[in-house]
Amino acid sequence: MGLVQAVAGAVGGMLADQWKDFYTVPAGLPATAALFAAVPQGTNAGRGANTKGSSNIITNGSKIVVPEGYGLLLMQDGAVTAFVAEPGGYEWRSDDVNSKSIFAGDGIVSPLIKQSWERFKFGGQPGGQQLAFFVSLKELPDNRFGTQSEIYWDDGFLNTQVGAVTRGSYTLKIIDPILFVKNFVPAKYLQPGQVFDFTDIDNAAASQLFNEVVGSLAPAFSLYSNDPAKGNRITKLQQDSVGFAKSLSDAVENAYQWKTDRGLLIVKTAIVSIEYDANTKELLKTVQRADALSGSRGNSNLQASVAAGMQAAGENSGAAGLVGLGMAGGMMGGIGSLQQPATPAAPAAAAADDAIAKLKKAKEMLDLGLITQADYDAAKAKALGL
Repeated sequence: MGLVQAVAGAVGGMLADQWKDFYTVPAGLPATAALFAAVPQGTNAGRGANTKGSSNIITNGSKIVVPEGYGLLLMQDGAVTAFVAEPGGYEWRSDDVNSKSIFAGDGIVSPLIKQSWERFKFGGQPGGQQLAFFVSLKELPDNRFGTQSEIYWDDGFLNTQVGAVTRGSYTLKIIDPILFVKNFVPAKYLQPGQVFDFTDIDNAAASQLFNEVVGSLAPAFSLYSNDPAKGNRITKLQQDSVGFAKSLSDAVENAYQWKTDRGLLIVKTAIVSIEYDANTKELLKTVQRADALSGSRGNSNLQASVAAGMQAAGENSGAAGLVGLGMAGGMMGGIGSLQQPATPAAPAAAAADDAIAKLKKAKEMLDLGLITQADYDAAKAKALGL
């Protein structure tokens, strides 16, 4: 009985596999699907008839349609045999005895006899495996990252170590499907009906990528903030999705060789939030204050401070204060010269310029908390000759 059943199975499956098939993308795929097997379209509005063919045999003459944005990877007995990156319709051709078909011009008797004999030896099953996989060549979105505690890096602009908790997402692209399949995709996903999805929480390989990205965030921030082309400002990265993506991709490549070993590339990033630690927040406040007081704005602020000091001196010291004010006015060209520091002055203005420089420096030191108000008042009085 076992021998009869094996023969019956061999002949029945072999006859079904003589039919040409039409392979296409399976229905109901998620937008983030990266790799999945091509499936035969068994029926077409009730007119299809081949429902008994082997799931791992593709008949010669079968058609496979490759849609835009996808590549087609062919495998024979577990080995990659070909890859197609251009969209269009293709016809399957193989020298494997299991693929030969009487409908593809391979003869009538010979394919049947050879296939039935081969399948008889394997208990009615084909003695080989032929599979076609679609590989997404698009940007695959919604790959998320995040840290539960602060990560630290050396910041080129602040010239010290800073820390933050951050989260965001990135788009991923398969740039070498052959490397991706050979070196990274688990065997579980190289079967019909399986879908490799980077966003699947049950995908252990995708979880490994998440951990590697999180482990690369600190080096990526360091690369970004120490790159003079980026202005050395970490605060710019939330508006620079491509620039930070390159820093992150480079950091991942340096540590884990995504491009060279796995054929993967990070294309764009979206930083959802960055929460700096307390020390970094204080540093950023100081930087913001210094930025606000730099250039013409800082000069105007200094002029206002000097004018206020002169007024206070006049009010508090009476005539002596006014004399001192007159002396300061004569020394520095009067209040008008303070309001127009860029106007050319007489040679005596060198002393006024020196006084202004000293006052400006003292004011900056006061704002940065390096000196007290009393220290600043003393320096101001000395510069103004009070």
